[in-house]
Amino acid sequence: MKILSGRELREAKKAMALAVHAGLESTCRRSRCGSVIINGGVVLGEGFNSPPRNLESQRRCSRLKEDLHAKVTDRTCCVHAEQRAMMAALRDYGKDAGGAVIYFARLGDNGRIKKSGEPYCTICSKMALDIGIDRFVLWQERGVCSYSCEEYNQLSYEYKG
Repeated sequence: MKILSGRELREAKKAMALAVHAGLESTCRRSRCGSVIINGGVVLGEGFNSPPRNLESQRRCSRLKEDLHAKVTDRTCCVHAEQRAMMAALRDYGKDAGGAVIYFARLGDNGRIKKSGEPYCTICSKMALDIGIDRFVLWQERGVCSYSCEEYNQLSYEYKG
């Protein structure tokens, strides 16, 4: 993990603003999030978290996660913002996002960025590894942090939160 500074931090903040803008489309009732994938200054994909196709029939925000069966590995009803961004990148730019960076933003009730926690989503980290994403960037309490995709995946598996 690297805490960004200087030019890298300025570029990351611009990308994070795009992720926040994408997150404004979220209809999740638990946590609004947005993501953007950038490679060489080109936005490959954007995403927000909401039920599949925004179908109300698929919304399960009111269910307690603890009530779900132990085999349910993703206890949200939403397609993750990162997943939507990756699907958009694959749809619009081909099968490989090699070298790209995914920026993730969690939004507060006011629609502004809220500090993210530690890496924890093995579903998104595995997808990112598989399509060639190079790095994950999160705005955390300690600063804007960049993780190699492999490190992010490893930390997600170690997460105990």
